[in-house]
This record gives sequence, C-alpha cells and structure tokens, in this order.
Amino acid sequence: KMKKLFFSAVLFFALFVMAPWATAHFGMVIPSDTMVMQNDDRNVQVTLSFSHPMEAIGMELASPKRFDVVANGRRQDLTGDLQQTSVMDHTAWQADYKIKRPGVYMFVMEPQPYFEPSEDVFIIHYTKTVVTAFGDDEGWDAELGLNTEIVPLAKPYGLYAGNVFQGIVKLAGRPVPYARVEVEYYNRDKKASAPTDYMITQTIKADQNGVFTYASPKAGWWGFAALNQADFKLEKDGESKDVEIGAVLWIHFENTMGLNGLKERPPAKD
Repeated sequence: KMKKLFFSAVLFFALFVMAPWATAHFGMVIPSDTMVMQNDDRNVQVTLSFSHPMEAIGMELASPKRFDVVANGRRQDLTGDLQQTSVMDHTAWQADYKIKRPGVYMFVMEPQPYFEPSEDVFIIHYTKTVVTAFGDDEGWDAELGLNTEIVPLAKPYGLYAGNVFQGIVKLAGRPVPYARVEVEYYNRDKKASAPTDYMITQTIKADQNGVFTYASPKAGWWGFAALNQADFKLEKDGESKDVEIGAVLWIHFENTMGLNGLKERPPAKD
C-alpha cells in the first residue's frame, strides 16, 4: 500500500509539477511600419517567424511555402525575396517591400507544416498583417480566400491601447461559431511578465456568428490565433496525423501618450 501511495505521489509530481506549461505557438508576420505616411521611409521590412511570443521563446521556421502581398486588387508573390535571418535565436525570414502608391497592403504567410511532437499534430498557421499607406483607407476588411482567416471588423491599424478589436473567424469562407481564439502579446524587449502562467496566453471564444472581441491592455504587437482542425491529415513516419490550421492576425496597438495634450471641446451653447 505504501508503495502505491509513493508511486501515485511521484506520478502526480511528474505530471503537474515538472511538466512544462502548455503555451501557444504563433506564426508571426511583423512589418517595420503599419501606417506609412508621406514623409516616412517607404521601404517596409517584413519579418516572418514562429514562436511563443509572450515568453520570447523562438522556434525554427522552415522556408515558408508562400509569402504574398495583396494590395489594390493585385496579389504579388514575394517568396523569392525572402532572406534568412534570426528571431529569438532561431531561423526566421525577412523581405523588404517598397510602398509605391496609396493602398492597404496585406502581407500573408503560408508556412510549411510543422509537426509538434508534444501534441502529436501538424500545425499550419496562415498568418497575416495589414499595412496602410499614404492616407488610403479602403479594403482593410477584405477577405483573401485563405483556408482559414480572421476578417477584421475594426481597422487592424491605428488602434490605441485599450481600444476594442473585433474580427470574424472564417474556415473555408464560412464563419466559425464559437471558435476558440488565443491571444498573446509580443514581448519583444522581454520587459513584460505575466502575473501567472494562466495569463501568458489568453483565450476567448467567438459568438454564434464567429465574431470575437478583445481590448488590448498594453501598446505593442498582439497576435490573434483562431485554431481549428483541418479536414485532411498528413503523414508522419508512416502514420496519419491530425492537422491544426490557425488563422493568425497580428495587430499593433499604439501608445495613448499622444492623447494627453488633447482638450475637450466646450459644449455648444443653446
């Protein structure tokens, strides 16, 4: 009996104390600027990576299957422009893109499938971000026809920290009722820390129409990943494995410090 109790205690310790906390993977597409104005540098550098962004733990990103920019009704393949770089001490990719005309530019990456041994699944994160240029404000809510994507209901740029962002999770072009959406902050300078492990990744659910809502508590980059199981499998060592496909959208929330000098307009006189 004592041996059984001892074995149970060891098993409990191994499973719940020593086991690593399950954290989210995020495909990442991060541009050097999200709102290009007339006097700004028109060259936007876009960095592609794969990581646990809040913990600043990098992962290897194989050369992406495809990397595109969609703007002004035209889709351009930028895969050949990618150059290898390093993010969080792991392989990442980078491309320079010159903004030549007003428009809303959507950068989207389709990675190679990544096998996650701890979950026994393949992961494919269709990842995008949006850059606007020279005052153009049309098309930020366009759908790209990806296998799965988050379609913005609020502009995915020009948001202050504390603003609410809403999006629709779509799979094969249809809204996903009650979709699970994971949210993480990109802890780029490693200065942020979560009060508990429960707050490294925040999880919200969409409503019956696939719409989710989130208000960022801090300025910076925030990633939204809506995860679903694909209707196909991939082989690993002769066995069929499930595939998790993620619709990932990265949004930069701006600092509210610039609002401190604003004064309210006096009330109109009757």
